[in-house]
Amino acid sequence: VQLQASGGGLAQPGGSLRLSCTASVPGRRLNIDTMGWYRQALGKRHELVAGITRDASTNYVDSVKGRFTISRDNAKNTVYLQMNLLRPEDTAVYYCYAKGEIRNGDTYETDFNQWGQGTQVTVSS
Repeated sequence: VQLQASGGGLAQPGGSLRLSCTASVPGRRLNIDTMGWYRQALGKRHELVAGITRDASTNYVDSVKGRFTISRDNAKNTVYLQMNLLRPEDTAVYYCYAKGEIRNGDTYETDFNQWGQGTQVTVSS
């Protein structure tokens, strides 16, 4: 399973960025349960920023509540993170993740739990 993330970059404090991440596997179908985003700032542990289940239940770390919104498009196996009112402390490498099942048609093959490559988000004036 490959996760391809995009959308990072440089933003000013108070600005916005939108991250997206698409999961795919050649020749198979994904039945994704949970998708989300972690981040790791320089010298700090990684933390879960936001997660979303297949039925759109969401959870957020307290520091981003009211500023970040996670969403997903199940048909596209894609998760989004809309980040508004960005702060310098949001600066980090952001990693998407997804877990669920790999299917060959309707036949279950195996579970997966995969992280994508990181995308840098820098908030600075």
